Amino acid sequence: MREEQLGRLEKVDLREIWTSEASDFTPWLARPENLAVLADTIQMELELEAQERDVGPFRADILCKDVGADNWVLIENQLERTDHEHLGQLLTYAAGLQAVTIVWVAARFTEEHRATLDWLNEITDSRFRFFGLEVELWRIGGSPAAPRFNVISKPNDWTKSVSRATRQLDEEGVTETKAQQLRYWRGLCDWVEAHPCGLRMQTPRPQHWMTVGIGRRDFHMAASVNTVENRIGAELFMRGSNAKQYFALLRSEKAAIESAMGEPLSWQELPERIGSRIALYKENVDPTDEEDWPNQHRWLAGALARLDRTFRQRLRTLDLSAFPKRPEEVGGSV
Repeated sequence: MREEQLGRLEKVDLREIWTSEASDFTPWLARPENLAVLADTIQMELELEAQERDVGPFRADILCKDVGADNWVLIENQLERTDHEHLGQLLTYAAGLQAVTIVWVAARFTEEHRATLDWLNEITDSRFRFFGLEVELWRIGGSPAAPRFNVISKPNDWTKSVSRATRQLDEEGVTETKAQQLRYWRGLCDWVEAHPCGLRMQTPRPQHWMTVGIGRRDFHMAASVNTVENRIGAELFMRGSNAKQYFALLRSEKAAIESAMGEPLSWQELPERIGSRIALYKENVDPTDEEDWPNQHRWLAGALARLDRTFRQRLRTLDLSAFPKRPEEVGGSV
């Protein structure tokens, strides 16, 4: 066995790199490549909305949107150990927004503040989620310092998803169809967890579809089951006032997109609806056959992963300025 020269991992003082929270650390974290590191840690897809945004009487360090669920995410930073002042601000944010994910980033969490976040995650419903992250810097030899976020406290998503699903079943009536749908999507989440493929699954719910993030607001993927037509599907949705223009731009690349996917797709403009859809279906499948679920989950995970690889970068660079303007937008007549 050949001996290798190994470097020594050394911890770097945060203040050596970031002198100030406001002028150094927050702008650094708000850059897309660095925000992505934090987002990967908490298994979300974040899109920056603003820095130093007013929320009630306080100013949040970083305001983001979780593009998968279209919910607010507030990030509060400290380059020191946690304190009661910042905890009070976080609670004010939660009270003011009514539905939010709070991410508290600090150099060190005291035991009482970690316990407080755990308690908040236990007593609040699925509208609120609290994360506590300790940030560290490490280097090997003379290499640049590299950041690492360690999860100190996180939501018990399993408990909350079960609670929400149970409440929904109670309100709508406990039916075998709803219960089976919930089991189906939990099974898909379990499959993705056991066979990582880069997908960001959302909370399973008792319905015939399940959403999956793809990294840009107004877009999401979905897995679907259709027991009437005996098929399952992996779909890309675009919504909002610009959905039809986005659909047209993507359809102009149809040949390249289908070549990347390796097979034709179903292009559905849906003129009667605001949104549009691009889909891949597997026919002659019985979603109620629980013995066949592993095969169906394998296909869905693979199809969603291919959609993600094919569309994610395209969506990041999709620019409506390339779409021809309507006559009224350039001063012409209709």
